[in-house]
Amino acid sequence: MAETRDVVELILQDHRKMEDLFRLMRSVEADRAAALREFSDLLIAHALAEEAKVYPALKRYKKIDDEEVEHGEEEHEEGNKALLELLEVDEVGSEEWDEKLEELVQAVTHHADEEERTILNGARENVAMERREELGEAFVEERERQLKAGCGAVDNVRRIVGS
Repeated sequence: MAETRDVVELILQDHRKMEDLFRLMRSVEADRAAALREFSDLLIAHALAEEAKVYPALKRYKKIDDEEVEHGEEEHEEGNKALLELLEVDEVGSEEWDEKLEELVQAVTHHADEEERTILNGARENVAMERREELGEAFVEERERQLKAGCGAVDNVRRIVGS
């Protein structure tokens, strides 16, 4: 992927990476447990970085609907709960695992689709590129900090869901 600092493009890249990881988690030929670990880290780091660095800044723009931003945060919670349920399944590839995976796919795909149509399109139309690049740098910095801290570990996901 091309190097970009535009927060909109960075978020879209993460969404596409999550879709790729969903395909791996569904594939009996892939290391599904490794794909889940990578997905868990990415989902948690992505959501925490959006909530810490991107969403508060976007709420300041009149043409970006605050309710959509708040709804995005609620959908992060739903995705985190679905992730935790999948992480807590003992046997990768079991019927229960496949069921919880589909619930996770549905929650995250729904959120990504809505976020792309509402929040990100609003940001693309109403936020100057220079500001989107500043937000992109802050987003990447926070996402990397979370990834280094092992944010997708089951105990951390439990803590996030419980808070």
